[in-house]
Amino acid sequence: MRVLIVGAGVAGPTLAYWLRRFGHEPTLAERSARPRQGGYVIDFWGAGFDVAERMGIVPGLMERGYRVREVREVSASGRRIAHFDPRIALDAVGGRYISIARSDLAATILDSLEDDVETIFGDTIRSLHDGSRVLVGFASGVEREFDVVVGADGLHSHVRAMTFGPEGQFERRLGISVAAFEVDGYRPRDELTALTHTVVGAEVLRFSTRDDATIFSMIFRHESDVPVGDQDEERELVRARLSGMGWEAPQILKHLPEARSFYFDSASQILMPTWHRGRVALVGDAAACPSLLSGQGSALAMVAAYVLATELRDAGGDHTRAFSAYRSRLASAVRVKQDAAIRLGAAFAPQNRRQLLVRNAVLGLMGIPLVARIALGRSLRDPIELSPTPTT
Repeated sequence: MRVLIVGAGVAGPTLAYWLRRFGHEPTLAERSARPRQGGYVIDFWGAGFDVAERMGIVPGLMERGYRVREVREVSASGRRIAHFDPRIALDAVGGRYISIARSDLAATILDSLEDDVETIFGDTIRSLHDGSRVLVGFASGVEREFDVVVGADGLHSHVRAMTFGPEGQFERRLGISVAAFEVDGYRPRDELTALTHTVVGAEVLRFSTRDDATIFSMIFRHESDVPVGDQDEERELVRARLSGMGWEAPQILKHLPEARSFYFDSASQILMPTWHRGRVALVGDAAACPSLLSGQGSALAMVAAYVLATELRDAGGDHTRAFSAYRSRLASAVRVKQDAAIRLGAAFAPQNRRQLLVRNAVLGLMGIPLVARIALGRSLRDPIELSPTPTT
């Protein structure tokens, strides 16, 4: 089966890997001229880690990732308010836990494809004509036919818009925006420590990475329309919203013009009654984004890609049956992740003083190893179980 996958983030290359392994002919198309850089740091564990193990990429993830020693909340003056050691979670998940930049996760998956998958950078689709096959018109002017097309092009999926309708029909905004950027040479540095400063409505995080770089992420409540796509407006919004936070926020914002990468988006979810129409399907955030607040979007994308690939293989070419089974297997788990993300909004950007005090009190309790072990053990139980990898 010839499959066009649109999007070379996390879900797309994962799907390409498994389709190729199961004997299909995937083509990966990405709008950007090269793999995307920057973004934010994620915690990677659970069923997504299972998929990574089956792909043989865990050593690469461990090399690129980090074992964080401390999560520390600080006051406006920099005084430590609460802290805990997230390595306690390693016992709960058998050591299968790593913090890694999302772009590094994507790069590791893409590297696993080697030369086995046709990959097109700097081009995307402009038309889809679904029939006995899918006639795809590319922005470059090329036309090609595929048996199925899969949109793995994220929250703002172009494939979804072309096939199902405008994004607004399926988007649930959570009233929160996220920005992240990376700079070189920032001081101070706190190795393997995630420092956060949180006020009512906003949080700033600083994390030192390799090669004298530092990643900053900002999460803040913002109910109005988000100017996604205009970096000047996005940066101005970040400055306006965070400049009065205290701690290192003003100093961090001064480094914004020299950032080597900049990411900005709304924390939104995608809720759809179906993830396929005809010979076109969606995977990852394009189908069921749980939002950035879940911390599990990337792992869930890998799981969804694996499940879709196995269903296409087992359906013996019947894409309709495969697409339906794929959604049936994942829909309930996706709802669990999305519901959890909504609850987590108060932890990242408390709506009032009471929520802020409760948040900091909970973090304080996490400094007690037994409490942290129990709490992390419960939170890291993944409701998704994967079927065995089919033999080929």
